[in-house]
Order: sequence, then C-alpha cells, then structure tokens
Amino acid sequence: MRILLTGANGYIGMRILPVLVEDGHEVTCVVRDKMRFKPSPDLLDKITIIEYDFLQPENALLHFNKKQFDVAYYLIHSLGDTSTTLKEYELRAAGCFVLVATLTQVKQIIYLSGISNERNLSKHLLARKVVKDVFIRSGIAYTIFEAGIIVGSGSISFEIIRGLTEKVPIMIVPHWLKSKCQPIAIRNVINYLHLCLMNEKTFNRVFEIGGPDVLTYKKMLLEFASVRKYKRFIITLPISFPKLSAYWIYLSTPANLTIASQLVKSMKNDVVCKEFSIRDIIPQDLISYRGAIKMAFERIEQNMVISSWTDSASSSLNRLDVNQHIEVPVNGCYKDRKWTEIDKDKVEEVANRFFNIGGNNGWYYADMLWQIRGMLDKLFGGVGLSRGRRSKVDIEPGDSLDFWRVLLADRKNHRLLLFAEMKLPGEAWLEFSIVQNESRCILKQTATFRPKGIMGRNYWYAMLPFHFFIFRNMLKRIAGKK
Repeated sequence: MRILLTGANGYIGMRILPVLVEDGHEVTCVVRDKMRFKPSPDLLDKITIIEYDFLQPENALLHFNKKQFDVAYYLIHSLGDTSTTLKEYELRAAGCFVLVATLTQVKQIIYLSGISNERNLSKHLLARKVVKDVFIRSGIAYTIFEAGIIVGSGSISFEIIRGLTEKVPIMIVPHWLKSKCQPIAIRNVINYLHLCLMNEKTFNRVFEIGGPDVLTYKKMLLEFASVRKYKRFIITLPISFPKLSAYWIYLSTPANLTIASQLVKSMKNDVVCKEFSIRDIIPQDLISYRGAIKMAFERIEQNMVISSWTDSASSSLNRLDVNQHIEVPVNGCYKDRKWTEIDKDKVEEVANRFFNIGGNNGWYYADMLWQIRGMLDKLFGGVGLSRGRRSKVDIEPGDSLDFWRVLLADRKNHRLLLFAEMKLPGEAWLEFSIVQNESRCILKQTATFRPKGIMGRNYWYAMLPFHFFIFRNMLKRIAGKK
C-alpha cells in the first residue's frame, strides 16, 4: 500500500516507520525539517521524504499535486507548545491534513489521540479532541485510537516516571495521584496502528486502547521502583496544588514546565478504557506495565532506543528551525578557541570520546559544575541536563544532548556541532573537530556565543574564568591527556 506518514520524525512515527517498510509498504514521510529526520541508513533508500509544514495549507498543492496514497497517518501533536493558540494551531494543521488527504485520494485516516472523559479537559486534550472532530467530519474513513500513558523507552510518560522514581526517594504528593490510568506498552500501540491498515472493521470508529493493568499513578511509581529495585516512600496529602506539582515534575524530570503543567491538569481525572471492542478486531497479547518497563530498559541497555520525545521538539507546531544555526556565525560573536595536537593513530579513539559526550558519560571535566549549571537552567525555566542522550554510543543530528541540540554529527570528517537550548542572554554553539595534514593532527574545540544586548556581553565576561578551566581541561580529557 501507498502510505503517507506525517510526524515521521516524532516518537511514534520513528517507531512505526520500520514496521511499515518491513511489511512491504511504499511509505512517504512528511517532516518539517529534513535535517532533523535521520532514519536508519537501510530505510533511506526505501522511503520518500517530503519537507512540508501542515500549518501552510497554501503550499499543499505544490507538494502533493498528482500524488496518491491509500492510507495517511496523522501523528502530529505539540504537547509543549506554549502559545495560547494551541487549539487554533492544531485545528489549522488538521484541516490542512484533510485537504492533503482529499487531494491525494486517501481512503483511510489513522490518528493516535489521548483518552479523555470530555469533562474539564486540559488544553492539550482539548486540542486533540478538536483534531478528532475534524477527522470525523472529513468524509474520509477514519480510525482513531485513544491511549492513556504509553510506556516505552524514550516516551515522555516513561521518562517522567523514571525521573521521579530515580531522583526522589521520598515523595509527598497531592491526592490526584490516586487517579486511575491504564498504561499501554509502545509495542502494543504500534501493533494497533499497523494492523488497522485498510481493515474495514476499524473504519469510522474511535477505539480506546490500554494494557491489562488499571493502576493509580501512585501505584505506577511504586511498581516502577520495584522493577528497578529502588525503595521509595510516597505520602499522599488530601489537597491539590497543581502549580507546585508542575514545578516538582519540571525540576525532577526532563519535562519542561509547559509539558509538566499540561500533564498535571490531565492527571486529575481517571484515564481508563470504557470500551474494549478493538481487542476482538485486532487481538494481541497485551504487555503488563511491569513487562513494558523491563522491555524499555532492555532497549536502553542495548543502546536500541530509536526515538525519544525530546528529539521531536521542533515539530510543525513549535516553529523552531535549527537550520539557521548550522552555519556558526562570525560577526558579533565571542569565541573561545582551544586546540591540542594528538597522535594520528588515535584519531578514532579521540573522536569517539567527543561523540559520546554528555548524558551518563558526562562532560569529561567538572561534572559537578555542569550539573549545577543544569540546575540553575531548570530554576530559570530551561531544559536542564535531565534529558540526557538517546543512546550512549549513537548520535544523530536532531538528537537532544542534555541542554544542547545536535546540529551536525559527521563521523566521517570527525566533526560534532551542538547548539545550546539552555536559557541564555544570547545564542551558543559548541564544536569539536579533528583536522589533519601529512605531518600533524589537531583536535579543535570552539565555543561560540552571540550575545543579545548588554546582558549577553556581561554574561560572557562573567563566565570567562569558568570557561578557562572547564574548556581547557575538557579538551585535555577528550584528547586522552591527563
């Protein structure tokens, strides 16, 4: 079948893409930024890629004229959008998607949404309901799945639960942690999304999907701790403090404050399946919550996490375009350049060190100072260091790397370029590269800062003493010099 896959570089999109290709389908991936889309090399020659933003319906004819598809997946969503017009953005993107589906003669629309009880909807669940209503009125056969918490390596829910459990041994929590939910393993979600393809029994239906366990959020935290062999204590108070809860999640996990706030609002209500007809139409073995956690950590330990929610931070609805930052500017910038000579027979060894930087591998020097900088970033509304890295050994453009974003990871030419996503009075880049000629081999490390106003310039000069010691010794460690 000819399949249109939107949101292909998102968490779900990257998971279902290899499944569709392996099943022999002709897949066209739609992404806003090709530079951020890095499927495995064995998939690249089997798929077609279209660079398009569904917030620009006026360009639809230009990109999709004379194309035809059988099925179209809608996997576009922006939980972290801070704009008050999130509902309007979602409505516009969904409307454009229907336009494209009509233009390309799509026979089935498949959409993954979230379970809601239609009462007191949070902003992000209300936006998802708006999208669902657009598809129901589209005149095209639709299959809509509504899920609660999705458990899998790299999912936002998994990383939040992991962050809270690993970092907070004693938790004092509001009463809404007694709300019930029905978590589902990412493998089961992908199976539903895959096996409903042109299955007429799923046409014009909305299905609620969940795993075999119904748990309170408190029980989920304790079960996670049990699987990981942590001893944790949770004290529930008979009061609700949503703002404080959002800050608690924000400071303890990789989630930003907007995401934390939206999730807290959504967690006040039970998120449990009320109908189970999909289990008869698409039967499969549903993985338990504990089983899903174990499977997720198996993937992490094997460095097989193929997608993370943080890697789709620049979605169609987030307006971040990193292409403009790949060429490091020269004018109006401050630079800290350091270099050291290395042995030619150690080029790959040295390159591997800087390609493996960050996350659990650390920053090779003064990790405590890096952690303090991360905590300060969190306090001022930044992303901090808690995002880590997707894999201990693999790194691709678009990956999040602590409070950096990978712009370029060129192993062939031994060059790594990072762009800062921390809170700064300006813009910052950090670059590692190895250059060599017939006689010498040089490891170069360049920090570039483009200040915004007097605050930016003051910040640069205030950080110079730290840069002197940290960057100098970091370069030595990467070069293998003690």
